[in-house]
Order: sequence, then structure tokens, then C-alpha cells
Amino acid sequence: MKTKTQSKPEIKNSPGFLFYLKRDWQLYALIVFPLLFAIVFKFLPMLGLSIAFLDYKPIRGFSGSEFIGLKVFKEIFTSKDFFVSLRNTLVLNLLDLAAGFPAPIILAILLNEITCKWYKKLTQTVLYLPHFLSWVIIAGLAYQLFSPQSGYVNILLQRLGGEAIPFLTEKYHWAASYILIGVWQSMGWGTIIYLAAITSISGDLYEAATVDGAGRWRKIWNITLPCIKPTIVVMLIMALGRIMGSNFERPYTLSNPMVTEFSDVIATYVYRMGLQQNRYNIATAVGLFQSLVGVVLVLLADKFSKLIGEDGIV
Repeated sequence: MKTKTQSKPEIKNSPGFLFYLKRDWQLYALIVFPLLFAIVFKFLPMLGLSIAFLDYKPIRGFSGSEFIGLKVFKEIFTSKDFFVSLRNTLVLNLLDLAAGFPAPIILAILLNEITCKWYKKLTQTVLYLPHFLSWVIIAGLAYQLFSPQSGYVNILLQRLGGEAIPFLTEKYHWAASYILIGVWQSMGWGTIIYLAAITSISGDLYEAATVDGAGRWRKIWNITLPCIKPTIVVMLIMALGRIMGSNFERPYTLSNPMVTEFSDVIATYVYRMGLQQNRYNIATAVGLFQSLVGVVLVLLADKFSKLIGEDGIV
């Protein structure tokens, strides 16, 4: 008796790249310009990292400059000025993280609790505006307000019978002013991501909490914060990656000779060595060092986030 053999299902070959290119060519065309931008301005400049290992002279180029190996790094790590700038960068960025990271979260929660729509939009617009101001303008405003002799704040304090406060001329007062000005400039823009995360929370959760008798603070603590926790973790990881970085415009415009001990950060050190003294190899080596430390910090923070049950970014 013959038995019927079961026919195997036909395995269809998945369509190749050309099929998707022909079908979605508009999408591929849209991504060409961002891809070219990344290649030209992000990847090709990495070829310049070789300057850190050369006695680089612009007139000789890469091939004509003498290879000196790790000599530049030895010079950097024995330089007192570099370690001062490294210390200032770490201290100021950690203070920025401590004061500036929670500010957008708190502000986003407060804005979310405002029920009057026109007032909420007006408040958001006013808080976003500092982000679009140049640090040159912000520094000019800061000196107009906080200058020891002619600043409006100190003039008001003196007329009220108090003493002038050296906001920008004494190093500890300067550090506090530097951090608070940075928080004021960035916190409004930082709320955008957290407000987007808050608006994605289901309204049913708040309705259920209201039925259970939860108040406004209990809803924030038990619903809002846990629901935006993944966003907070991702933003914290990205912020930790910038601990070794520094914005050049901010310390440079707010600095003055009386607070150089605190205001000289890696960005100003690179500017001084690379452009003013033409030590391009030192500037490149410091930048490479910053990038490597930043990558390590991001990977460590991502690993820690996964250990506590979050997804991370890698």
C-alpha cells in the first residue's frame, strides 16, 4: 500500500535590497543628505586624530609631519594647567548635573499640572526663550545685573542697606552664579522631552487614582514619575557622557581674570593651546582623551541602568 508523502512547504526567498530601494526610493533619498552630513562633519574629521601622534605642522601636512608617538600625551599628563582645567571641568559639570538635571523634570511636572491652557502656553514660551539666546548676550546681561559696582542687583542691595555681592568677581560666588545661569538657560528647553513623556501617560491611570482617593502629589509620585522613569534614565546616561565635555562659549564669556582659577576648563585650555599657541597636537590629544572618557562613562552608565532593570541606550 502506497503512502502519500507530505509535500514540503515552499520557501520563498526574501526580497533583496534592490526591491526595497525601488519600492521606498523616496525614503532612501531623504536620508542621503543627513548621511552625507554625518560622514563629512562627523566621520571624516576623525582622520585628524592622527595629529595627536605627530609633531604637526600645517605647512607639512599629515604625511610630512614627524611621528612622535605618545610624547604629546606625556606632556599633557605632566602639565599643571591641564589638571587644573580637568578639575574645573569635572567640578562644574558635576554641579551642573546636580542642579540642572532635576530642574527640567520638576518644571515639566509643574507645567503639566497647570489647567489654564493659555497661561501654560505663555509660561512655556517664556521659559524656552533663554535657550535661543547666545552666551555672549547672556554674559552681557549677567554683567549688567551682577557687576559689583554698576550691576542693577548690587545697586538695589546697597540702596536697601545691604552690601554688594561679588557674583562674578569672587571664585566661589562666580561658581554659584555660573551654575544658576546655566540652569536658567537650559531648563525650559529640557522640559520638552519630559512633557512629551508625560503626555503619553494614559489618562485612565489618573482617573483610577482619583477614584481611589489619591491627591495631586500622590498621583505625581505613584504615576507620573514611574511612567517617565525610562526617559529620565536615558537622559541621565546621555548627561553622564557629557561630564568630561565643556561648552566653550559659556565659561569663556562669563570668565574674567579674577576667577581664572575656577573658570579655566578643558575647552578654554584647548582654545589657548591649539589656537593661541599653535599646539595643534596637544589640542587634538586632549579632545581624544575627552571623547574616550565620555564613551567609557556612557557605557558604564548604560550597564548600570540595565542592572536596575531599565533598557538603557545600547
